[in-house]
Amino acid sequence: MANYWFKSETVTLELGGRSLTIETGRLAKQAAGACLVTYGETVVLVTVVHGKPRVGIDFFPLTVDFVEKTSAAGKIPGGFFKREARLSDREVLVCRFIDRAIRPLFPEGYNDDTMVMATVLSADGENAPDVAAFIGASAALTVSEIPFLGPIAAVRVGRIGGEFITNPTTEQVEESDMDFVVGGSRKALVMVEGGAGMVSEEDALAALQFAHRELIRVIDIQEDLQRRVGKAKIELPKTRDRSALEQEIRDKVGSRLEAATRIPDKAERSDALSEIGGEVRDAYLSAFRREKIAFDSLEAIDARRGEESQLSADVKEILHDLRAEVVRNRILESGERIDGRGTSDIRPIACELRVVPRPHGVALFTRGETQALVTTTLGGRFDAQTIDSLTARYTKSFYLHYNFPGYSTGEPRPNRGPGRREVGHGNLAERAIKPVLPNAEEFPYTIRIVSETLESNGSSSMAAICGGTLSLMDAGVPIKAPVAGIAMGLITDGDRVAILSDILGDEDHLGDMDFKVAGTAEGITALQMDIKIESVDWDVMKRALAQAREGRMHILDCMKQETASELPAFVSREELSRYAPRVSMISVKPDRIRDIIGPGGKVIRAIQETTGTKVDIDDTGMVTIFSPDADALDQARSMIEELTQEAELDRVYLGKVKRITDFGAFVEIFPGTDGLIHISHLAEGRVEKVTDVLSEGDEVLAKCIDIDPTGRIRLSRKEALADAAASE
Repeated sequence: MANYWFKSETVTLELGGRSLTIETGRLAKQAAGACLVTYGETVVLVTVVHGKPRVGIDFFPLTVDFVEKTSAAGKIPGGFFKREARLSDREVLVCRFIDRAIRPLFPEGYNDDTMVMATVLSADGENAPDVAAFIGASAALTVSEIPFLGPIAAVRVGRIGGEFITNPTTEQVEESDMDFVVGGSRKALVMVEGGAGMVSEEDALAALQFAHRELIRVIDIQEDLQRRVGKAKIELPKTRDRSALEQEIRDKVGSRLEAATRIPDKAERSDALSEIGGEVRDAYLSAFRREKIAFDSLEAIDARRGEESQLSADVKEILHDLRAEVVRNRILESGERIDGRGTSDIRPIACELRVVPRPHGVALFTRGETQALVTTTLGGRFDAQTIDSLTARYTKSFYLHYNFPGYSTGEPRPNRGPGRREVGHGNLAERAIKPVLPNAEEFPYTIRIVSETLESNGSSSMAAICGGTLSLMDAGVPIKAPVAGIAMGLITDGDRVAILSDILGDEDHLGDMDFKVAGTAEGITALQMDIKIESVDWDVMKRALAQAREGRMHILDCMKQETASELPAFVSREELSRYAPRVSMISVKPDRIRDIIGPGGKVIRAIQETTGTKVDIDDTGMVTIFSPDADALDQARSMIEELTQEAELDRVYLGKVKRITDFGAFVEIFPGTDGLIHISHLAEGRVEKVTDVLSEGDEVLAKCIDIDPTGRIRLSRKEALADAAASE
């Protein structure tokens, strides 16, 4: 090892049968914190930095980036520029689950610009770098001077043969019936993200408990590292006493806030709260500006502006806290929510199929003030999405895109492509639906679902799941079971607990937990959880899962009732949409693929141009033909069958004599395939010369009587004529 003039520290743990190492002090030393996490031969460098405090802002400016360098897998980036560009969806998803886990763990009053950067330096293809990045983010924050209520850790949980596995390899994940990434502190979980193959609530809870026990071991080594090299944390400014200002505002508008938070309609409620907030801020800022102050320097002017900005932020924060207090207390005391529902009540649900005519499958799903228009489009294998990941290149024959336009919340926001939230919500919905789709042999289509959020007031991703299921059924995709999703919430003051079903946007914002569960009547297919408080009791988790199941079953029942006129048995339509492509599959011998393709692709192009179909051939000899027109499909199939047909024993063919020899005649029974009629099989009795019976160019009935191991075909005119006479 190089003789560095600085010292590095390393901690190691055996986790899931492999060595996990966290090192700090050797790389990126100018960052506030930097840790190199090695797991197997996967290596991730995570750095954290922060800027100067920002006065007067009412949010925490945290950014998390996760970057997979292609050199980590010994690859060169594709494209013209040959360098890493925008983050892939996979990278965005990792950014999101790290951000969601660490964001609640920064103390109140810390509003510095903070950047977490995870860079994959080595990827072995077996150990996914996402968990290593999560651990590195926590470790780097823990050893830095940045105030952080950690450390935390994460593990991936799989299950094979009923046994839970810590951080399963890529191959093991394929065999597993669940794939959960679970993040937590020593006391409780902070984040869950993953999918499963319709597992029970009890099994899901057992997996989370198993994960928590495992991740505590990773927290132990981070604390050891902190004891060795951890920097002194930044001292936050003392909290200013705002009690007098808070009491003034409470006295002035407390009753109006109470009334405004009871307005069921989202837009009306928002307008009422905005009016109250505007009046209060204007009153205090006007009074502040009327004060007679003599400014003797630019510094004094700047200081005055800072005080005004701080006052505005204080008023806004106090109003927010009072509003949260009103809503939370009402729920905990009486169980009454913002829109008047009880804690387990689901908003009214409406479902409609075929609301527009041309999509292959379409459904409009409305739940309260959340609405999604979801379409399903069917395509061929050539429509599959090619994913060039860090360690492999593969195709996806099912993908779901989620869109969240500004008008869904009444905002004049332009469309600039999907943001991180849209990528995350789309992935959650895709993961929820994927386990119920038919396999490629049963249904050889590429499936694309697009969910357009038309209105949003809570859990639009769950609306995408419900609408996605209905659009698949409307399209005629033979799914294994319908899937529904529900967003759960939690309100607690430490002693009292209220678990909320089908949360509103405000309840998500003001609550202590956001818990999304999707699945069929049989079990869970996707799970996402974010906890915003220090801990949630396991009993509460169990109750939340049970209440989520009740809600999911209610939603499935509503979906069934709402579509009963078109889907009486609540199963997919028997026929595809008339606009959907039809498919036909033919299996040919791999050595006959060249006959279909032809020299330079000439033959396959001619088939497609003549019939207007699309033809796809894989290496195994499976030929898939797609066409919106049934006649064209049949025509293309006939052309391919003619090119690839094989001689069959005992079958009679009408062939053409191609060549005559002294011992027999060679007859073409179909294009490209000849057989021999020996002179002894030309007719009954003795034939002196072949030309006494046949001439070149004659059409002749011939029966296939033998195919030898080399593929040579023996034909008989004599037996063909005898069979014809017997049939008469």
